[in-house]
Amino acid sequence: MSIARKLLHTRYRVNDLERTIKFYREVLGLQEIRRHKSPRGSELVFLKAPESEELIEICFFPGSEPVKVQSDLTHLAFEVDSLEDFRKHLAMFGLKFSEGPHVKPDGSGFAFIDAPEGYEIELMQKGQGGGEY
Repeated sequence: MSIARKLLHTRYRVNDLERTIKFYREVLGLQEIRRHKSPRGSELVFLKAPESEELIEICFFPGSEPVKVQSDLTHLAFEVDSLEDFRKHLAMFGLKFSEGPHVKPDGSGFAFIDAPEGYEIELMQKGQGGGEY
């Protein structure tokens, strides 16, 4: 069948590749899967969350215009066990939520942090019973 079968990765272009990779590895705990240079000259690093199949491709494209992320343009969302525990984890890096946390009576909730380059990261906690966020 001629359909898109599976989402493989999402690309985010950045100005400072190593600073961004360090953030995703150290703060979010993502794993670097591979890195290489594309035929167009882009430096590419692929990252993965421990329980996900989809990859995040971080791209540095020398000679391109600087990245300017618009407000509320895009974000990545990650599940966390506890927003409160993640808040404490962020504090060890001198970071804090940029918004939230917003927690419903069932315990589900979300908060945002700012990644390097201005991209937003949403952190989501499941409610009691493990249902919806």
